[in-house]
Amino acid sequence: MTAVHPLAATAETTALPRPRVQPSGADDGLLHFPTGFLWGAATAAYQIEGAAAEDGRTPSIWDTYSHTPGRVRNGDTGDIAADHYHRYRDDVALMAELGLKAYRFSVSWPRVQPTGRGPAVERGLDFYRRLTDELLGAGITPVATLYHWDLPQELEDAGGWPARDTAERFGEYAAIMADALGDRVRYWTTLNEPWCSAYLGYGSGVHAPGRTDPAHALQAAHHLNLGHGRAVAALRAALPASADPQLSITLNLHQVRALSDSAADVEAARRIDAIGNRVFLGPILDGEYPADLRQDTAHLVDWDSLVQPGDLAAVSAPIDLLGINYYAPTLVSAGTGTGASAAENARNDAHGISDHSPWPGAEDVLFHQPPGQRTAMNWSIDASGLHDLLARIAAEHPGLPMMITENGAAFDDYVNPEGEVRDPERIGYLHGHLAAVHAAIAGGADVRGYFLWSLMDNFEWAYGYGKRFGAVYVDYPTQRRIPKSSARWYTETIRRNAVSRSAP
Repeated sequence: MTAVHPLAATAETTALPRPRVQPSGADDGLLHFPTGFLWGAATAAYQIEGAAAEDGRTPSIWDTYSHTPGRVRNGDTGDIAADHYHRYRDDVALMAELGLKAYRFSVSWPRVQPTGRGPAVERGLDFYRRLTDELLGAGITPVATLYHWDLPQELEDAGGWPARDTAERFGEYAAIMADALGDRVRYWTTLNEPWCSAYLGYGSGVHAPGRTDPAHALQAAHHLNLGHGRAVAALRAALPASADPQLSITLNLHQVRALSDSAADVEAARRIDAIGNRVFLGPILDGEYPADLRQDTAHLVDWDSLVQPGDLAAVSAPIDLLGINYYAPTLVSAGTGTGASAAENARNDAHGISDHSPWPGAEDVLFHQPPGQRTAMNWSIDASGLHDLLARIAAEHPGLPMMITENGAAFDDYVNPEGEVRDPERIGYLHGHLAAVHAAIAGGADVRGYFLWSLMDNFEWAYGYGKRFGAVYVDYPTQRRIPKSSARWYTETIRRNAVSRSAP
């Protein structure tokens, strides 16, 4: 029997009014979301923009990584991707047709500040100005993410995220973006999934820049936290308080479950929770790194030297929202018996197979596939993990507003002879997870919105173009967009601000 690890099971206020579930006058068979709930979809710059060498953009670590033979399946790159850079007006029109209320996009750092230092390139900034204006003109709220993994290659050459200087450069970049878009954008996210940037980029090497040093991975984790703090300070300084800016970070928190109630398995879950979740939640929300995390990894880094005076005060600057990305729970046991070791584990966010662990200090923990349905990524489908995760955050940080900034699934979508893309599996996935969000809100979690991942099919990192997460199908040779049946279902969900009580 699977037992939930106690840490996983346990479950500065914003000026926004807290949405609450409103009971309907009669039982209409629907789960109604709070009035004002923000419905959107999300993308990332390198995954959709293309135009990799246009208008002054220089290579990011993902350009370098994807052009390195053997790194990405089929040798795919993001050079063209979904060509959103040239097609953004049509894409925004499609968003409006689908009824989206918000769009979460990321800014390509090397498009606006090619070396990661110095002045911005106005042609790069102009793209995001045009995109934001197009969104506002369509009645869609822009939600800007400053960093979704595309570090300028020159900063990587100077040391990358394991180098403290990168955090300082990130703060300067945040100030540039605040000055450029602060009159248009209210919602800002500093980092997307720093767990992936640190541990997949510098630990297992299955993401750019492809380095495999556990000490560097931990250094990167701290400097990403510090970069978040520097960015929050820069945004607060540049954005007018009268605009009530909403600042956040997006974390891919792991709903960690132990395989059994044994002390050894519960201890394994604690270790993964520490290195996967509390390494970010601790300093950002509580102003300190957990003592057990520091002890688990003391053989890899000297925390007293890594964390300098003033760092934790900067990292813990108040945020207005916590963004949460969720796809599947994480099931672990002690490093005995059968299972995939952390070094071999390619599930959840790992996106590839490596001989190096993305879990520094917990390399011998075993990972397990729960029974039941899986996505095309071989990730388990378990919406209860999202509910439990939201309940945990609500219990540990009462009153903290949250948003689901990514949730979705890849399936083997195709265009049928009628020219349609029917994806009932995705509809089922989305329904189950939205029902879980609704239950969490009813239980007291302050969840303000939901962003489907992804708006459209795109470059899926180390998987290239082989996995499709989009609600909109992209025919890459022609760049034709075809809304899938899940997109139409999502449109109706947004219109009703509700999902059915029963599965579709």
